[in-house]
Amino acid sequence: MTLAEALVSVWRQVLVENANIVELEGRRYPVQRTRRLRLRQVDFEFEGQRLHGIEQNPHTKSRWAELARKGQQVMQFSRGGRYLGNVADGTVTFYEGTAEEA
Repeated sequence: MTLAEALVSVWRQVLVENANIVELEGRRYPVQRTRRLRLRQVDFEFEGQRLHGIEQNPHTKSRWAELARKGQQVMQFSRGGRYLGNVADGTVTFYEGTAEEA
């Protein structure tokens, strides 16, 4: 499984299937909600790296938020507090400089 495939799998389980538990490479990770906006989020591991996925807040001014307001399912992913990329309706977009690191 590639990093892109892992991100799409997490995105699908959280936002499409509305799962409470994400299963990835034989491990299970609980899906939680943020306190204020109730956005879905999950911490998980892939190839020994700790990753964080969070549902896109539709109330911000980013282009990803605009897609979320239009009904697309968008999830942001980070590693070590730094944004890695996102998945919007099943399509992965890595931020500049991160795809090579992934």
